[in-house]
Formats: sequence, structure tokens, C-alpha cells
Amino acid sequence: MENRLTVSVVVPVYNEESNLDELVSRCIAACDGMNQSYELILVDDGSRDDSPDMIKASAEKEGGKIVGVLLNRNYGQHAAVMAGFAHAEGRYIVTLDADLQNPPEEIPHVVSKMLEGYDVVGTVRQNRQDSFLRTLPSRMVNKVVQKSTGVLMHDYGCMLRGYTHEIVETMLQCRERSTFIPVLANTFAHKVTEIPVAHNERTDGDSKYSFWKLINLQFDLLTSITTFPLRVLSVIGGFISAFGIGLGLLILILRVIWGSEWAAQGVFTLFAILFVLVGAQFIGLGLLGEYIGRIYHDVRDRPRYFVRKVVGRDH
Repeated sequence: MENRLTVSVVVPVYNEESNLDELVSRCIAACDGMNQSYELILVDDGSRDDSPDMIKASAEKEGGKIVGVLLNRNYGQHAAVMAGFAHAEGRYIVTLDADLQNPPEEIPHVVSKMLEGYDVVGTVRQNRQDSFLRTLPSRMVNKVVQKSTGVLMHDYGCMLRGYTHEIVETMLQCRERSTFIPVLANTFAHKVTEIPVAHNERTDGDSKYSFWKLINLQFDLLTSITTFPLRVLSVIGGFISAFGIGLGLLILILRVIWGSEWAAQGVFTLFAILFVLVGAQFIGLGLLGEYIGRIYHDVRDRPRYFVRKVVGRDH
């Protein structure tokens, strides 16, 4: 069925009451200037402030321009975006963070690029206004994804992105729990591009990504797109084994030549070898545990989210 809307803007919201009014007004102003039919889908990801009530009020006030999708608890940003995708009716779907660091005024630029026939339009933040603890993991993510997928994009961490309805429908058919949406979309896309966009400092509220959450995000990304770490472990294990065999032969030869006194009876050498092997085993078990944990979650096949209520839509 042909979609009656051209653009759906999906925004995950979590404790953003200080930014929400400005976000809505700027998104509507930007979308009104496109001369395209649109909807703004605000997905409340279990906020504990007044964000759900503000979303309801905005949906009632704007008369169909705003759709509120209220989740019953916090499921995480990517799950919230997938919930928004499930309710999006536009031919082109644009995702945006609620913190206003990516200006809503960039939405028309993303849509304009999509109208040229691209399946996915990524963005590259210019003069990024984030701390070192945010930019360093982001650079690492970009390098890992480029090596794993072969798709050269420079800023996978930017939420401001555009997808066709067909790409979104395909992503919704994927049932894995650990989903990194930009990578998943590029898996199915035929034509991919990216454009530069502005980036602002956060003026109100706090970042929802603590240092620990950033670490968890890196593990989710790494284990959801590739089994390369397991292969690396096999290679490292082979090198360590070869090193251990070579070192054992060297110690045997030197003991024959110089006697056992030259290396404190070999105790320190054995301890060093033991520490190397134990460390390698713990690294391997940790990574293997990450994959097994994701298999466990996927086998249970629980829903990614539970929608408590949808406001602003009659059907």
C-alpha cells in the first residue's frame, strides 16, 4: 500500500522535559519548510520526568502532526527507535536525538538527499561538541564497523540519519535483541551516502550515556555485527602456544648449558608463562560469554519493547 506520508521523523525521548518543547517547535518549523507531508513520532523510552505528559499534550495540540509512542519502561535508545519505526508511515524515515545536539533544521537536508534515490543517508558531525570520553569510543566504533562491513562511513554514532521505508521494513523483520541500527541498515542498503551536518553543545539536561553505558554499547556493536573477535582469539592462542613451546625449548637448552641456577630454578619464568596463558584464557572466556549471552537472549525471542499507549493517531 502506498504510504500517504512522505516523511516520518522518529525521535527517542528519555527524561528530556527540559528540551522537549523546543525540540517539537523546531522540528515542526523545519518540516513545515519542506513542503512535504510529514509526521513527528516521539517515542518515550520509560522517562521518569514529565516527558510522557508533554508528549501527550503535544500530540493533542498539533492535531495529527505528532504521534506519541509511550513504552512501559526504559529499553534503550535503539529499541525505542525500532518502536518508532514500527509506527512510521512515511516513505522516508529520519531519526533524530532529542537532546538538540543535532539541529532539527538539518532534517530537510537529509530528506533532500534521500529524494535523490539513496536507501540510507548518514551524517557526519562537523566541529563535534562532545568530550574526549565520547569522541574516542565513537572513532573506535567507526573503524570497527568499516572493517567489519566494508561500508565506508565516517560517523556511525550520529543518530541523525535517513532510511527508506523498505529498509525500515526489512530491519523490523530482524529479531535479534542486540541491534545497532546504522550497521543493520547498511547491511540491506544498495545506495548509501553521507552528508555533513552541524553539531551543537547540549544546553539542558545530562547525557544519557554514562561511561559504563558507552562500554556496553561497544560490546553490543562488536558482537552484533561480526565474529571477528573469536577468530582473533584463535590466532592469538596459536601465537601464545607457539611462544610457549619455543620458550620451553629455550629454557631446556639453557638449563643444559648453564644449569638451573641461571633463572632462579625457572620459577619466575614459569610464573610469567602462567600469567600470559591465564590472561589469554580470561579474555577468551569473556568474549565467548558475550556471544553466548546474546544467543541466550535471541533464543528466548522476547519482544524488544512493550508499547503502553499510542497517542495522536486515530488508526
